Amino acid sequence: MLTHSFSMSPVEIVVALLMVVGVLGIVIPMLPGLLIVLGGTLLWAFDEQSTLAWVLFAVAAAVYVVGLALQFLVPGKRLRRAGVSTSTLLVGLVTAIVLAFVIPFVGIFIGFPLGIFLISLLRTRDGRAAWVATKHALRAVGLNMLIELTTAFAIIGTWAFTITFLDRT
Repeated sequence: MLTHSFSMSPVEIVVALLMVVGVLGIVIPMLPGLLIVLGGTLLWAFDEQSTLAWVLFAVAAAVYVVGLALQFLVPGKRLRRAGVSTSTLLVGLVTAIVLAFVIPFVGIFIGFPLGIFLISLLRTRDGRAAWVATKHALRAVGLNMLIELTTAFAIIGTWAFTITFLDRT
């Protein structure tokens, strides 16, 4: 019978909790989730003070940068192709922030599409075109969230693999 003993240090527990908060921050966009996940690996590297820890942080930072680049390139390109401007997205964002205070917890989710729809309707005077723009914006936000979650899980998986299999001396 094979037994494997595994225990986490207090810092590793804090880092794991930070990573959970980071993922929640991605899903509920009120916190810089991906940055919190990366910050967790930095905290761990500072605590470990080993070559392995700093290599892991460098890998995590590289994954973070690639994830950020993909977040800006992929959804943005699709939005431009669909004719949804940056100013339209900004109106959606401002509306989401305002409604987040007016209707706690759900206002942000109502405000973004509402702002996109209203500004698109104002610009085009066509409800169908405004709805198409709103759907494109929502798909882009969903794709952005998927890219961010994939990036976060890649960082978390790399850290978990490291502390489980590589860092036990």
